[in-house]
Amino acid sequence: MDHRPKIVVIGSLNMDLVVKAVRTPKRGETVMGEEIYFIPGGKGANQAVGLARLGAETTMIGAVGSDAFGEELKKALQKDGVNTSSVKMLDSAATGVASILLAEGDNSIVVIPGANARCFPEDLDQYEEIIAEADLVLLQLEIPLVTVEYAVELAQKHGKTVILNPAPAENLSEDLLSKVDYLTPNRSELALIARMSEESPIAKGMERLLDVGVSCCITTLGAEGAAFMEQGGSLVEVPGHKVSVVDTTGAGDAFNAGLAYALARKKSIQEAVEFAGQVSALAVTKFGAQGGMPTLAEVEAYFRRDEDEKDRNLKQ
Repeated sequence: MDHRPKIVVIGSLNMDLVVKAVRTPKRGETVMGEEIYFIPGGKGANQAVGLARLGAETTMIGAVGSDAFGEELKKALQKDGVNTSSVKMLDSAATGVASILLAEGDNSIVVIPGANARCFPEDLDQYEEIIAEADLVLLQLEIPLVTVEYAVELAQKHGKTVILNPAPAENLSEDLLSKVDYLTPNRSELALIARMSEESPIAKGMERLLDVGVSCCITTLGAEGAAFMEQGGSLVEVPGHKVSVVDTTGAGDAFNAGLAYALARKKSIQEAVEFAGQVSALAVTKFGAQGGMPTLAEVEAYFRRDEDEKDRNLKQ
């Protein structure tokens, strides 16, 4: 039996209130919605579920309110085998909520951080041993930036690989970027962090981030796939996969889970980005960010079938 990679996810837990409508309302307009769902979410929790389903030994560090949503979020993680003993429950703040509108094949999201805003650097001190025992630490930006910076320092102190998914985008210091092994922005996040226009070539933005010390930058490009650039290397493009899209909400989280899992299994960056693309493609074929996260067996079976079909088509 292969060693199960140990991965610590430090980040957000939200209850997603998902509203489906035929179209997005114009300013000041009311439209009738079709359905509403209450779905466990938050970038951190989504990525933790993605990792656990792929087979990683996953621990979540974060905060929820001691309310019904908080209980539900912890239970959802536990059901998928995520260790939640380091998720603190607060009486002083409500559980974070994301209001998601699904309309016209896309999503728009408003996030109320709640307890996520109270995930503080000092909370990480009591979990330092968990970080020290991990193979890899995965972070996003839905908790306070000071906590992210401290987590990266702790990970570096213990020689751990750090993946930072810089979402939602904000300006990051060169000091923080220089300590990140793998940075995974989408196109708009890349533009903001590299301080350039979205029209600029992505290679230019990635070079800027490598110049300040990021070891490897991986930019996700939606249906087009992803591209990556390592220190001293040139741009490598990894094409996307054609799938029937049901819900794109957790696509980026699935990508980061796949990437973290593959890198913790000591795969090459090329293999890891290819695998992350497969996990992400499969995730958008199902509804719900966490609900759509595939297992390793599902990824392998689906893409083996895909390869078999390509082989058959070539032979015809």
